[in-house]
Amino acid sequence: MEKTWAEAMKRPGRTITLSKGGRAFVPDPLPPKLEWSHGLLRSLSEADRLLGWLAGEGRRMKNPTLLMRPFLTREAVLSSRIEGTQATLGEILAADAGAGGGLGRGDLREVANYVACLNHGIARLGQTPLSTPLVLELHERLMDGVRGEDATPGEFRKVQNWIGPPGCRIEEASYVPPPPELVPELMASLEAFLQDDSLPPLVQIGLAHYQFEAIHPFMDGNGRMGRLLVILFLIERGVLPTPLLYLSAFFEATRDTYYRCLRRVDTEGDWEGWLSYFFTGIARQAEDALDRAESINDIIASWRHSVAGLKSKILPLVIDALAANPFTTATRLAQGLGVAFTTAQRAIDHLVELGILVPTSHARRDRVYCAKGLLDVLERPARLRGPQ
Repeated sequence: MEKTWAEAMKRPGRTITLSKGGRAFVPDPLPPKLEWSHGLLRSLSEADRLLGWLAGEGRRMKNPTLLMRPFLTREAVLSSRIEGTQATLGEILAADAGAGGGLGRGDLREVANYVACLNHGIARLGQTPLSTPLVLELHERLMDGVRGEDATPGEFRKVQNWIGPPGCRIEEASYVPPPPELVPELMASLEAFLQDDSLPPLVQIGLAHYQFEAIHPFMDGNGRMGRLLVILFLIERGVLPTPLLYLSAFFEATRDTYYRCLRRVDTEGDWEGWLSYFFTGIARQAEDALDRAESINDIIASWRHSVAGLKSKILPLVIDALAANPFTTATRLAQGLGVAFTTAQRAIDHLVELGILVPTSHARRDRVYCAKGLLDVLERPARLRGPQ
């Protein structure tokens, strides 16, 4: 009994019995009292250093928005994959270019919503702080027309939910978040914490990500919203100039560890384990983003060198368009660049001859082409070096 009481004292919250069965966990307000071991300090220092390096590279890029779009799409794919979506990056980019009728399939729409939601959030940060109204606004966009759209998009849940195997009862759940009547108060407390700048940004958002997932304020889309908030927070605080860092690849590749670390905070108050994991993810994904950005910049530079001797003003513009999306069609290029269809098709034919583009379909009209060198860089697995 003494051991059980001691363990309960470490938990950052309380457990309450629900009227309809089951026991729910209610997290304490942030911040907790942290014990800074040498290992945790080293993890934070490495994450800060690599994230600062990535931010510096982002500010030095001539046109960081060229890389932002494919990186953002990659993040959307991996974030949605954690929730069970099967769409691939190639499918999303090809659909965005108009292949196969566009983004009509359900899982493609989910990923497209994530991209639109993040873009909208970044634009809104210039007008409003990261707050509960903005979170609700983004959730409504995220869930528009996809699975879970009937689960009150843009509203906090009004019924009890729980996490566990499909079809499990609440008594069998691996985690039961707070009852719905406590969600507004808990989210207001989290909002106040996010707007307090007394902690280092990475510590603050690491704690906030845990808290958001512990509250689980929506009926659906909690995981995607929690990952969106990390990016938006880093941009709002000026830690990153553009959304070049994405944690979903790390979370997806280490999914079991991710959930285990979250649950050990609930059950044991293991903040060090969670923050160490979170900082490691920041560091590894900053390295990964730097590697990919360097590879993409090298590829684009070599392509520009290849077309430099050709008497064409449009080819460099086509290469810029491919940096934003390696899939294209003559119609898409003609519309995007404001040129005739035949001019766009001639440019594509030049790039096919140079080996930069390859056709991906056999359609006689408006064939889809892919800059496979870029797609290969974007689709390669995340490099999870260092401790995990």
